[in-house]
Amino acid sequence: MKRKITLKHIARELDVSISTVSKALKNSEEISADTKEKIQAFAKFYNYKPNNIAVSLKNKSTKNIGVVIPDIVHHFFTTVFRGIELYANAKGYNVIACVSDESFAKEVLSMEMLSNGSVDGFIMSLSAETQQKNDFNHLKEVTAQGIPLVLFDRVTDDIKCDKVILNDKEIAYEAVTKFIDGGRRRIALVTTESYFNVSEKRSEGYKAAHLDHGIPVNEDLCLILHHKEINLQAIKIFFEKQQIDAVLCVNELFAVQCMGVALKMGFQIPEDISFIGFTDGILSQNAQPALTTVAQHGEKMGAVAAELLINRVEDDSQEESINYLTEIIEATLIERDSTIN
Repeated sequence: MKRKITLKHIARELDVSISTVSKALKNSEEISADTKEKIQAFAKFYNYKPNNIAVSLKNKSTKNIGVVIPDIVHHFFTTVFRGIELYANAKGYNVIACVSDESFAKEVLSMEMLSNGSVDGFIMSLSAETQQKNDFNHLKEVTAQGIPLVLFDRVTDDIKCDKVILNDKEIAYEAVTKFIDGGRRRIALVTTESYFNVSEKRSEGYKAAHLDHGIPVNEDLCLILHHKEINLQAIKIFFEKQQIDAVLCVNELFAVQCMGVALKMGFQIPEDISFIGFTDGILSQNAQPALTTVAQHGEKMGAVAAELLINRVEDDSQEESINYLTEIIEATLIERDSTIN
């Protein structure tokens, strides 16, 4: 195995300056053809690789973006990551992905690991535990170091940075209005814990649509499920206790689970109960019946987040006061067989 060499080693072996070696490896016209050929051949023979961290420290740029997402299995987050990567790669940036697995500790560890000069900035969506703890000190430390940060989907007002969010309240309002326009009045909401900002916004839209159409909000028609657990028994009891003719679910997994329970109980979909879920993923498209869903346009969200971050990274201005941006992605309601069109 050939020994690992540095610019200093090459310079010493060939009796030239380190500057000459560096320029020769970059094919600089300042160096004679013979010297370049000799240095490049030597470097190739010993499999010389530049120290990217050292180069990045000198140039103050790594061309790397750190992305921290709560879940790699969820269709929405995979599409957001795809959008980030496509845009970043087109701009000459690499993407380093970490998965917090909804853990506050893992989220903090990921940011500590990458904020040591490995990345130029972060794009992230907050973990469940981070939102539950309401502890954002690790984000404040990163931004205090001058490292750009973009939050998407799950965000917090406690951190001053660029953000990309969905029009969650408005699209939930639209979904409930569709139910109401179809003659539904006993509309249930199946949601997660209130500390999720997206779930809270969707709940606000659900309630606003009721009130604007003169329908009282019935708290008994709200079922809260743990974000990680499958609880078909709780869903069954909910359907047994409540008279329901429509259900808005804050994600597609809840929607598919609820439809499965309803079908086993003998309900017809959409004749007896209509369903709408969030995230237009494989589950929604292949459910029986196919699920009417809110398309969150994750790939677009990812591209917008990457654009915001790279713009911050490449911004050479030294303004003390920064005007942070919040970009809103307009969701789309895709009608399928789980609602009466």
